[in-house]
Amino acid sequence: MFTGIVEEKGEITQVNRNRNSLALTITGPIVTSDVAIGDSIAVNGVCLTVTSFGAEQFTVDVIPETFRASSLADAKVGTLLNLERAMKASDRLGGHFVSGHVDGVGKIERIYREDNAKYIHIGMPKEGLKYITQKGSVAVDGTSLTVFGVEATGFIISLIPETQLATILGSKVEGDPVNIEYDMLAKYLDRLLLAREDERNESTSITIDTLKQNGFI
Repeated sequence: MFTGIVEEKGEITQVNRNRNSLALTITGPIVTSDVAIGDSIAVNGVCLTVTSFGAEQFTVDVIPETFRASSLADAKVGTLLNLERAMKASDRLGGHFVSGHVDGVGKIERIYREDNAKYIHIGMPKEGLKYITQKGSVAVDGTSLTVFGVEATGFIISLIPETQLATILGSKVEGDPVNIEYDMLAKYLDRLLLAREDERNESTSITIDTLKQNGFI
């Protein structure tokens, strides 16, 4: 579990690429300060397991499912990444509950500034828009952000100066891909409502058996 409060920007120093998977070596002096093999680190919002580590760097595997579902498929040496260690039970929850299970990849369609804020319009798959709500939470490349607007094909976020400096979102440009994780509570609520709808449909559907049981046939 993560909070979406990025701890540092890391850099990819090595990529071992297979057809649909990767092994990445990433520098990150903060997240490796107390790291152990098997620890979870959010890499651009993707929860990955540390398989080895050295002086200020660590290695993770990207399996085919993650390769296909996230922007890590395009990882290259020199790419900067948002990094966050898994939260402790005693930590403050400064952002929102982020699982590190990316729901899809969006695309930055427009960027503009107003005073000290940087506004970013992100296009995304239409089926996921039901999880995006005005003033709600969303994780973009692992950064916990507030939704400032919902559009027909995406949503708008705004970056304060600190977020522009502390995360890779500050240097993103139009056309760049971003990992998106919808709010966890919204997804659970949607699943619960669907299950209840299925139960109602099953209980109210008329079949040959129900007609026989009630004496109509």
